[in-house]
Amino acid sequence: MEIPENWIPAFFRDIGVFYGGGTPSTLNSEYWNGQIQWTTSKRLSDAPYLDRGERTISDRALRESSTTLIPAGNLLIGTRVGTGKIVVNRIDIAISQDLTGVAVDKSKYLPEFIAYQTRAQRLQECFQKQKRGVTIQGISRDDLKEFVLYIPPLPEQKKIASILLKIQKAIEIQESIIERTRELKKSTLHHVFTYGLRGEKLKETEIGQMPESWDLRDLEYVLKLAQYGLSVRGLSNGQYPILRMNCQIDGQVHLNDLQYVNLDNETFEKFKIEDGDILFNRTNSWELVGRTAIYHSKDAAVFASYLIRLKLDEAQINPDFVNFFFNMNSTQKRLKSLASRGVSQSNISASKLRTFQVPVPGLAEQLEIVRILRAIDQKINLHTARKSALQDLFKAMLNKLMTGEIRVKDLDIDVSEVSA
Repeated sequence: MEIPENWIPAFFRDIGVFYGGGTPSTLNSEYWNGQIQWTTSKRLSDAPYLDRGERTISDRALRESSTTLIPAGNLLIGTRVGTGKIVVNRIDIAISQDLTGVAVDKSKYLPEFIAYQTRAQRLQECFQKQKRGVTIQGISRDDLKEFVLYIPPLPEQKKIASILLKIQKAIEIQESIIERTRELKKSTLHHVFTYGLRGEKLKETEIGQMPESWDLRDLEYVLKLAQYGLSVRGLSNGQYPILRMNCQIDGQVHLNDLQYVNLDNETFEKFKIEDGDILFNRTNSWELVGRTAIYHSKDAAVFASYLIRLKLDEAQINPDFVNFFFNMNSTQKRLKSLASRGVSQSNISASKLRTFQVPVPGLAEQLEIVRILRAIDQKINLHTARKSALQDLFKAMLNKLMTGEIRVKDLDIDVSEVSA
């Protein structure tokens, strides 16, 4: 690979001192719940830094077991489990056998820069090629030491790391906004489906409190159709996309990762999904059975057999109102109580689903509730799209900066945020 003239190739072994780890015996209670942070590879994530361990251990565990304390400001690398993950530890932390710690020679190498270069495509491919093992695949510390890094002068390392850190911080901001907005949606769902919007007195019902003017009806009384989907094999291409359970995301049907089917006109017309139809996941694991999403599109599509299409009587009830209700945590728990459980699958039949009770306020109040909840969803979708765009930017910048295809000297960016 061509690199800038002032960049120097270096083996991974050159960057510092390598340490292995271990797990203190879980049978000895005196080894645990002490003052020393300890972690496995489970705590390694996309975040550049690690601020907290998985558990804590005692001084005795550190002295008597095979774990090793890695001083703050160095590298933790997944070499046995979580292979290829890497972070800079901001705290002194002991490590398990899943990890390799590297005490970095900071006179030549910035830990953040090494961490970012290790995350780039070239070195991640090296991790994949070197993985060995039957049940647990990892790489040896000796193999890791032979990986080749390309090292710019220390000031340039700092600038590159700073640019990438800025993008990651922007991603974290979007993640925080999304998380807070999801919590807002959860509390809003509970409020509007308990108290309504009119300040009415409440009444006790079989599904909990609700406003006095609301009715409680079995689903079958507001249904026009409850229909099982097509039992046909999906293809990589064909006439019509067939919607599967993977198309249900956060209460919405998304046309992604599609399979296709070829159908005659009569079959297509029978199973054609339409705007406002709800797809209910009738057969899946216990965690996923009952998952519900609404279809809002004019694109032609059909749906698979493990889904039930619900078409509602919109003179009585708004489909989005029902879909929001079905996606509440409390409603999902009630739906699962209908399921018959098998060895690996749970099932909710259409006949059982018809008996499921739903609240029915006046249509005007339903539409107001839908408008409020849609506004929250729009905010979530906006920041999810921003996060995705930033992730794409990070990936592109990471690989281009780490090959010298883009040079920091050509970028007008403040680079003061990375500690030496």
